[in-house]
Formats: sequence, C-alpha cells, structure tokens
Amino acid sequence: MSAHLFAPYTLRGLTLRNRIVMSPMCMYSAESDGCATEWHLVHLGARAVGGCGLIITEATAVEPRGRISENDLGLWDDAQIAPLARIVDFCHAHGAAVGIQLAHAGRKAFSRARGFGPQPIVAPSAIPFAEGWATPHALTVDEIEALIAAWQAAARRALQAGFDVVEIHSAHGYLLNEFLSPISNHRTDEYGGDLWGRARLLFRIVEAVRAVWPEEKPLFVRISATDWVEGGLQVEDFVQLAPELQRRGVDVIDCSSGGITPTPPPPDVVGAGYQTPFAARIRQATGVPTMAVGLITAPEQADHIVRTGQADLVALGRELLRDPHWPLRAAHTLGYDVDWPRQYERARPLR
Repeated sequence: MSAHLFAPYTLRGLTLRNRIVMSPMCMYSAESDGCATEWHLVHLGARAVGGCGLIITEATAVEPRGRISENDLGLWDDAQIAPLARIVDFCHAHGAAVGIQLAHAGRKAFSRARGFGPQPIVAPSAIPFAEGWATPHALTVDEIEALIAAWQAAARRALQAGFDVVEIHSAHGYLLNEFLSPISNHRTDEYGGDLWGRARLLFRIVEAVRAVWPEEKPLFVRISATDWVEGGLQVEDFVQLAPELQRRGVDVIDCSSGGITPTPPPPDVVGAGYQTPFAARIRQATGVPTMAVGLITAPEQADHIVRTGQADLVALGRELLRDPHWPLRAAHTLGYDVDWPRQYERARPLR
C-alpha cells in the first residue's frame, strides 16, 4: 500500500508506528532549575497512550540564558537527565518514539532588562526583537564556540536520557533563526553576510550534534520557512540550504514559519494547513524529507498531506492539546486498524 498517515515510517534505525508527530509546545511548567516535572510525564505520556508515532518535547534550552521563560525545560546539567529519562521510558512502553527539541531563545529569552531573568540576552547582532525589548549582546566568536559546545553537550545528555530523535530549533525568531535571518543578523564576520555565512552557525551545530548523536538515530531541524516580512527569509532560501543540511546528517526538515519580528502572517494567508506548502516545496525541490505543521486538525487533511507527497510526517500542536487521543480517533475515521491500549479496549469504537 502507498504511503498514508498510518503507514510506518523508517528513518535510519528508527521505525515510527505512524506519521503523526506531537509538535513541541512550551508548557511553562518546569522547575526553576529546568527539570521536568510530573506535569511533563502526564502531558507527554498521554499522547503516547493516545497513539502518536513520535512525541517531541518542548524547546529545551542548552544553557540557562537560552530559556524562553524561567519555567522552560533545560538540558545543560546532568541533573536534568533522569526526569526526562522517566518520560522517555513511559512513552516507549506505550509504543511512541520520543524526540527532544534543543533550543536557545537568543534575543527572545527572558532577561533582567525585561523584569526577570539571571543575565543579559544574546544574539548575532545588537538588535532588539521589538520596541521595549532589551538590546541583546552581540555574541563574540569565542562565545559562539562555547554555544556550539553547549549544543553538543546537551545532545550527549539527550542520548543518556534515551531519546530517539534530536530536533535542532532554528525557527520562530530564536537564536539560530536570528543568525539565519538578514533581519536580525547584521554581522560582517564569517557568521554574517550572505545566506551561507548566516547559515554557518546552524551548519556547525548540526555537525557538532551529529558527531555525538549515533548514526542510527535521526536528526531533525525546525525552520521558519518565511519570516513573513519584506527582506527576510523565504522558502527558496531553504531549498538551497536543505541539501546541505542533509549532507551534514539532517534527516527531516520541520517546516514552520515566522517569529523573527512581532509581525504576524497576513490574515488572508492563515488557514487550515497554511504552512504545508513550505514542506511540499522543499520536499519536491530537493528530495529531503519534510514535516508539515500548522492548523492541521482533520484526519482527512493529515492523511491527504502524506498521500500526496507534500510531507513525510505531519505534526499537530493545539489539536493534540484538545484531544490527546486524536491518532486513535483519526484511525477509526479513516478506517485503519491500529492497536489500542489494552486499558482502553472497552471504549474502542465498533466498525
């Protein structure tokens, strides 16, 4: 049978039971030390019970100043491994693979200048995110080297915790997106200038993570395929970058958009599956596997994305907050026979 939403999908040594992915979403529920809590266990574990093929944690900071809020997850310290490993073990026991999104918020991190936070924010250039936001410190080359090492160390800890996938967060106006975008990167050294200079840090982090991330485990990168502002990144930039990311060991491009400025997408653009064309364009132009995300809510819609080759994986966010068992319901709607948790068998709909 041709590819469909409930067809298994193999990446390197990992086979997902279906193409449904829980998109990373911040829960603002971590301890102040960045450790996962009972909330994360129940929240992520419920989606494993509910039938997701892959669950990706919220943005997990590679250093304390890289958190979006003071209650975001972190993986800069060995003490943060065990609470995450408990979640991974539970999800594995219920058939789901688990990924971790490693991130740095850059100039959008919480900071003392905005009323809270331990230290100044950092960015490629000393350009604030918006009026009223702090002006970030422009990272030096030595500081960039330290950040690359932080990403690599976090990937080592992710391996110790048992994760199946690492996703590098290079979207939504956070640090790596800031380096990529000409809106926020005005550097004149090797980390600025043209697209290839602005992509240098992302390439180096991919290489550093892949150096410690086992060959049999997949590596994803999340991008903002457009900045939604004139002069910013566009999907054609990623048509150029995707093959180079793949050559460095990236297996899937997770295609989101926006966030480099407060400017939202045009109202006439936003609608069901409005970001899917980005995933389709990159996949069809380069052959690099992609993941679609953004206002994907209906089983038929998600299935159509896979069947028509627009993306290899479909990520759901808010819809999985509304319905943790969306995959089980979708399988019934689409007529696919999937395993239900034995504890829930009595609630399984009749054909």
